[in-house]
Amino acid sequence: MDSQAVRASMVERLRALGGIEPAVLDAMLAVPRHIFLEPGLAAQAYLDNALPIGHGQTISKPSVVARCASVLLQSLGAKPARVLEIGTGCGYQAAVLSRVAGEVYSVERIRALHELARRNLRALRLANLRLLLGDGSAGASSGAPFDAVLSAAACNEPPQAWLEQLRPGGVLLAPVGQPQRLMAYRKLGTGRVESWCVEDARFVPLKSGVL
Repeated sequence: MDSQAVRASMVERLRALGGIEPAVLDAMLAVPRHIFLEPGLAAQAYLDNALPIGHGQTISKPSVVARCASVLLQSLGAKPARVLEIGTGCGYQAAVLSRVAGEVYSVERIRALHELARRNLRALRLANLRLLLGDGSAGASSGAPFDAVLSAAACNEPPQAWLEQLRPGGVLLAPVGQPQRLMAYRKLGTGRVESWCVEDARFVPLKSGVL
């Protein structure tokens, strides 16, 4: 597979959608999505599809990864110093985020996926990415405060821990409710939170506990 050529084609399709930040396009050009998939699925790596990664989970569509990362950058108006990702999965989105943020903490509750992500990411040598095994509902207090929190799992309401771990002015992006909506929340200096709907969404549900 000439992954550089097919990645470039994927990036051009994303660029044509509009609204994707140049830094995000550069990150997606740099990160080889096929290494996060089973060999039998590698030929589909650069199509705009969600694909299975085991344990009832999927790797998100490239357009969804690009859109979420872009919304964070646009909402913050600057490169985030520190980002918390809820739901590492196979590690692909964490790798993309690591190229547009100063530091990324990523939490996964399923031990087998946490280990899979560690193996997938080893060759990329991303020194600013920290993978944590734990209950994503509790966030990652060891890395707080965060400029941004991005959830790859849907919830009825964002857990309070995520908002508490945001710095003032920080932004939380999460799929919320039924039907799901991708919602953005900004923590104001007064402690109040403002929110707005970004778009419709379809993500796996957030679950608590560690497996």
